[in-house]
Parts: sequence; C-alpha cells; structure tokens
Amino acid sequence: MAAPLELYCWKGAWGLPSVDTDSLIVLAYAKFAGAPVKVHKITNPWRSPTGVLPSLKTTEKNTGSLSKPSNIIIHLRKQKYNADYDLSAKEGADTLAFVSLLEEKLLPALIYTLWVDSKNYVDVTRRWYAENIPFPLNFLLPNRIHTQQLDRLRLVRGDPTLEPGEQLEKELYYDALECMTLLSQRLGSQKFFFGDSPSSLDAYVFGHLSPLLKIKLPNGKLQQHLNSLDNLRQYCSNILVLYFPSEDREPTSHNVSVHSESSDFDNEPHKRRNQILSVLFALGSMLGYAILTGIVSIQRVPQAAIAGPQHTESRGEEDEDE
Repeated sequence: MAAPLELYCWKGAWGLPSVDTDSLIVLAYAKFAGAPVKVHKITNPWRSPTGVLPSLKTTEKNTGSLSKPSNIIIHLRKQKYNADYDLSAKEGADTLAFVSLLEEKLLPALIYTLWVDSKNYVDVTRRWYAENIPFPLNFLLPNRIHTQQLDRLRLVRGDPTLEPGEQLEKELYYDALECMTLLSQRLGSQKFFFGDSPSSLDAYVFGHLSPLLKIKLPNGKLQQHLNSLDNLRQYCSNILVLYFPSEDREPTSHNVSVHSESSDFDNEPHKRRNQILSVLFALGSMLGYAILTGIVSIQRVPQAAIAGPQHTESRGEEDEDE
C-alpha cells in the first residue's frame, strides 16, 4: 500500500477546517475526490516542505512538494483522485470560466476585507495570526503575510502601484457582490454546481465563500450580501456539515486524516534546516524588537574620537624626530 500524501495547511477557527482560502480549496477537493491525504494543520509556514501553506508533500522524486492549489489538484487528478471525472466538456469549460471569475472578482475583495480593511485586519485577522503563530514569529509573520496579501491584490488587479482607499474598496466590493449574485443564480436549487456530486468548482467556491460565512468581521459588507443569498449560505453550511464535521466527531466516510501540529515537526524531512532557521529568526526578531523599543540602542562613535589618539601619537613621534 502506497504511503498517503501529506498536506500541510493553516489550521482552522470559527468552525472552519482552515482559516486560509487556498488551504480550504485543497482540503475540500481532497475530501470530494476521496484522496488519502494525511493533513497537518499548523500555524508556522516554515514547518511545511515548501515554506508556504498549503503544501503537498508527494512520494514522487520528480514532483517533490507542491504549493499552489491548482498544481495540487492537478497532481491529485494524476493519482486518479479526480472529482471532475464525470463532468462533460461543457461543464469542464464552465468550471474554468467560474474559477477565473472567482479569482478576478471575488478574491480581490476577500483579500481586501480580511487583510487591508483596517478595522477587520487589526481586530480580527492580525489578532488571530498573532495569537496562534508561535513566539517569536508572531511578532513578524502577520505583518509579512499582510504585505504578501497586498502584493497579491496588486498582482490580481494588474496595478503594482495600487493603494488602499475608499474608491478601490467600492470597486472591489461591487465586483464581489456581482460575482456572488452570479454564483447564486448558477447554483439555483442544486445541491452542488453540477448536480448531486461536488467537483473542483465547488472546492473553489467553498474556499472563497466559507470565510465570509463564518468569520465574524466588524466591517461585514460582503458577509451581509452572502447571508442574503439563501442558497449560497445553505450550500456552504451543507459542505461543512457533510465533509467537515466538528472536531468531536470522527469522519466515517472520507480518507483524510488529521494530525496535530505538535507531531508535525518531528516527521518533517527538513527538521534540521527549520530548527536552525527558527533559532536564527528568533534571535533576529528579538534583537530587532529590542532595538525598536529602545531596550538596546546603537550609538555611533565620532571618527575623530577614534582617530584622535593615533593622531596625537603620530604627532609626538614627529616632535621627537625634530
């Protein structure tokens, strides 16, 4: 029997199997396809084989480890775990079109509401990551992720000079509300987007919508619209109940096993590397924190003070020569 694939992803909260959209997409697809995935839910990206989350560790030498949801899904399909196997050519084309729509219209607004909106970011997003990422990484990683998400927003929008503001927020939210309405119309009264069985499109839609459904945000414009679309709200809730039962209930019909963070580090192929990097990063973080807070200060010694004694000594030697 082949060893199971290992998936490293952000851990969950607020009743979600993960707090991260990309992690949710991969987790959902693995469930839908029945892939025998061993899941490591962690809060330190350096513990994954690629240094980012999500990350799939494969057993193939040529493949190694994968990080993008699209690449992970393609790999699972090659391993015969294909949630899209029964889709027609038209349904396959519709999947590509709607996934592009999600990434172009809904993803930017989701990034903005979680990582750029100052109230949501400070009170909810940054707070959760700071409380769950291990010390001392929790001082730096939330800000680093914030910068990465802002860069991702600029990349998706195709504007490297993009800056947050009221006008940008209006544009992003308008596109997102329109996207959710289209998804609601396409879903209709169906259980999933292509009938009674979930597909990769359902994984992408669930990954983008479920954080809006479950995370309690101070500024919840997107949440309000999602809650007004009864079929989408019920759709996300049904997936959570069917495929991600609560922690006190053991899944009976799916081949995805979950392991706690405490055991992940011991099983990693790069344990020594991560230990060294963690120590170096911790030392650097504490030194930077000490300098920024004034605990440690660095003073420049004037060049004249250093050169003074040498100059005097040299002058004395000249006097003696005379």
